[in-house]
Amino acid sequence: MTTYTAIRAENRGPAAWLILDRPERRNPLGPAVTAELCHALEAAREDPAVRVVVLAGEGKVFSAGGDLGGMGSLPEGVPARDFVELLLAMTRLGKPTIARVHGAAMGGGLGLAVACDVTLVAEDCRLGTPEIDVGLFPMMIMAVLLRAAPRKPILEMMLTGARIDAREAARLGLVTRAVPPGELDAEVDRLVAALAAKSPSSLRLGLEAYHGQLDLHYAEALPYLRDMLGRIVGTDDAREGIQAFLEKRPPRWSGR
Repeated sequence: MTTYTAIRAENRGPAAWLILDRPERRNPLGPAVTAELCHALEAAREDPAVRVVVLAGEGKVFSAGGDLGGMGSLPEGVPARDFVELLLAMTRLGKPTIARVHGAAMGGGLGLAVACDVTLVAEDCRLGTPEIDVGLFPMMIMAVLLRAAPRKPILEMMLTGARIDAREAARLGLVTRAVPPGELDAEVDRLVAALAAKSPSSLRLGLEAYHGQLDLHYAEALPYLRDMLGRIVGTDDAREGIQAFLEKRPPRWSGR
């Protein structure tokens, strides 16, 4: 397993946990973090034992956002990757991603959390896009945020740098749901178990279809999704699932 400098990668049962690991600096996102996360996602994609990926942060916060104070160094053998490549890699993983968010998620940290398929946030967490306060603007994460929540409140947040709480973020649809801080880990574990019990091939093709249809016109999305249904119907897992249903037994997924 690769030794990383800015993250930790841990296999916990069916889940690969990728943990931002610079708590003394509030887990900033810089070149080392983005490159290591891309590398770790590729490793998780190729590992058949990994069914789910969880993104988390060490210390008091998930991530304070972009690394304005230091670039960081890359571990040997890990090529440079930028934040755009990281966000795109998450859409191509083929396995569900869960963000476990606590403390604060700001700027790029918020974008990273929202880019996950499911974003679970502790109720006492603060979220925001403070880039405007230092003369910047949340450019790349704008594409992520505006695909998750209504334009007007997100634009106001980006223009003013205002922070919102977890419940407001959930109300807007920016995150999946807010949970009491003491229940966050249990909720992540429950969701990991639920996802790990599903067909790997159906999840892979379902996520491919989800990301593929997002920006298609309605008349393009429907035939695309019809074709994707045909691909799923042709899998071994679909045949097994239907047979198991008819025989009133639990399915035995092969991932094919």
